[in-house]
Amino acid sequence: MTSLFFLVLLFSSLTTRNVDANPNYREALSKSLLFFQGQRSGRLPRDQQVSWRASSGLSDGSTAHVDLTGGYYDAGDNIKFNFPMAFTTTMLSWSTLEYGKRMGPELKNARENIRWGTDYLLKCARTTPGKLYVGVGDPNVDHKCWERPEDMDTPRTVYSVSSSNPGSDVAAETAAALAAASMVFRKADPKYSRLLLATAKNVMQFATQYRGAYSDSLSSSVCPFYCSYSGYKDELMWGAAWLLRATNNPYYENLIKSLGGGDQPDIFSWDNKYAGAYVLLSRRALLNKDSNFEQYKQSAENFMCKILPHSPSSSTQYTQGGLMYKLPQSNLQYVTAITFLLTTYAKYMKSTKHTFTCGNSIIVPNALLSVSKQQVDYILGENPIGMSYMVGFGRSFPKRIHHRASSLPSHALLSKPLGCNGGFQSFYSQNPNPNVLTGAIVGGPNQNDGYPDQRDDYSHSEPATYINAAFVGPLAYFAAGRSG
Repeated sequence: MTSLFFLVLLFSSLTTRNVDANPNYREALSKSLLFFQGQRSGRLPRDQQVSWRASSGLSDGSTAHVDLTGGYYDAGDNIKFNFPMAFTTTMLSWSTLEYGKRMGPELKNARENIRWGTDYLLKCARTTPGKLYVGVGDPNVDHKCWERPEDMDTPRTVYSVSSSNPGSDVAAETAAALAAASMVFRKADPKYSRLLLATAKNVMQFATQYRGAYSDSLSSSVCPFYCSYSGYKDELMWGAAWLLRATNNPYYENLIKSLGGGDQPDIFSWDNKYAGAYVLLSRRALLNKDSNFEQYKQSAENFMCKILPHSPSSSTQYTQGGLMYKLPQSNLQYVTAITFLLTTYAKYMKSTKHTFTCGNSIIVPNALLSVSKQQVDYILGENPIGMSYMVGFGRSFPKRIHHRASSLPSHALLSKPLGCNGGFQSFYSQNPNPNVLTGAIVGGPNQNDGYPDQRDDYSHSEPATYINAAFVGPLAYFAAGRSG
């Protein structure tokens, strides 16, 4: 009982630590969604609010005689990598499905962000039968340049997977994104929703029929940038889990069973989807009381026990300031993704009055929510150095982010192309970026809670779409006044 009392006491203190100083979650939610406009590729619409960006990548796909315009640049470069882009779209969709009713006026913006991703993914999936396009732009050349997306003169190479060059991971993630989005638009745009779901089924069929890792098929075009390090089985489970939720077709339940048990990770990211799949499938065990999914509920709870501090099976390091610390490169991507799972599993637990145990300790929903809130608050500025890791939010935030378009003069002010090397003067400058990429969440502090704010320190100062996408759900939860 002593350990249980200690755990409850710890979580109570975490929950009440900053009761009077909550960040403005609603403002953070709005800005986290606005960020995606700064990452847009393609022809920008008239209502584009991030006005220092202009249309770009308008000939994308032309080298393969197809139209692959649109979509998002993944981070601070000018490449469209579909593997993380599809994951971003899946997480934006999951955030909207779970928390859309709490988003208020931001629901419209969330849907627009999802649609910008799915419009592009539909082109990639439907343009050429038997082929799935999975990226545009040569990363090895692009990364040698520092230029605005509007000026790109680097090769816009088109990459694809097919039956002879399979990519089960990227295909199943694309299917997950389209299936999840189909539910977002089910009432708002039924025709579009049906198109998304039909395409998701086809892409998932391709992923399961022609098995192989896209990293093996495309090698240096996607590695080491977005290698599928965890293999493709996690994506097959994740994609099937989303199609099961979208269709309730037992075919997908059987597909999941045929994959057998998955790994028991202590991480969740664009690469490793197991924990996300477990939480998604545990929803059926908890909310639908379906005992066929009990093993996934158990796996989800094993994951939570590896994350919670002071759990007997915890394998998660926390900084002195209280931030989850998983890996040195872009650590906040893991923090936001895991925080999403903590928040969402707690939501399922609350609705069913469910508890579970980590060793001898009983875990209640608020135990998860207090850790989740601590991570959200840390990112928004409640940390040892008082730095908000969301650009444009709070009194102090990163000023020299590793992001080409943000760091170079706006196309509206300087229309003359800068060329591949023309921007390096700005890259090495100590001046703040001229264009504030509002809402961007950077890679984050080091394990000592320090942040140097240097443009060339990309592992800490580079934002990415998938960092933000996973953060939208927890922000919407806390913006609605749920603090545990």
